[in-house]
Amino acid sequence: MNNIFLELLPIILGAAVVPLYPIIVLLLLQSKGGLSKAIAFVSGVIAMRLAQGVLFGVVLGMAMAANNEDGQQLIVSSLLLVIGLLLLVAAFKKWRKVEDADDPPPKWMTSISNLAGMQAVGAGALFVTIAVKQWVFTLSAISIISEAGLDGSAGVSLYLFYILTTQILVLPPILFYAIAPQRAAKPLQTAQGWLERNNRVIVMSVSFIFGLWFSYKGITGLIG
Repeated sequence: MNNIFLELLPIILGAAVVPLYPIIVLLLLQSKGGLSKAIAFVSGVIAMRLAQGVLFGVVLGMAMAANNEDGQQLIVSSLLLVIGLLLLVAAFKKWRKVEDADDPPPKWMTSISNLAGMQAVGAGALFVTIAVKQWVFTLSAISIISEAGLDGSAGVSLYLFYILTTQILVLPPILFYAIAPQRAAKPLQTAQGWLERNNRVIVMSVSFIFGLWFSYKGITGLIG
């Protein structure tokens, strides 16, 4: 079980350390009715990840059952290589200042702040749906869990753990705002400004580091 957690850790960090996600949550928290909007947005993200889990779990479960141990290793290694290459491409685009398909459209900050409750839920689900790298992160996590051969309840619990831990950058500000909204205003604004100013560097660094790691894991798995 410890080995599974170690294999999942880079995927969890890669999925969580994406500046755009906490920036959106911080923006929502500072808008009118911000707490409910932020919770709704995160709920939409979690709901879509759960839907991905059901979809990928069924498909990968069938694929794993139809393959021997070598075939399962091939599936996992291929997915890790794909995610590694995607991240390296993202790092290169940020370095060259090329527009990324996962980047939001112009004037998105104003439209995000004006979302209503159910619109925030839909925006959260859309955020995960249109982010190609997030699909690959989730697919890689499910493939690692499936390859471990855990029973149904253990596999589901581990996937729920994956979903929860990918929220590590957004749950603290939501809790802080819920407990002390007056005191939270200035720190949230400061955090949002820092993330916006350093978004390019963070995305470039994270994409490059994890891109190398996943590519290495994928290649060694395929040739080993």
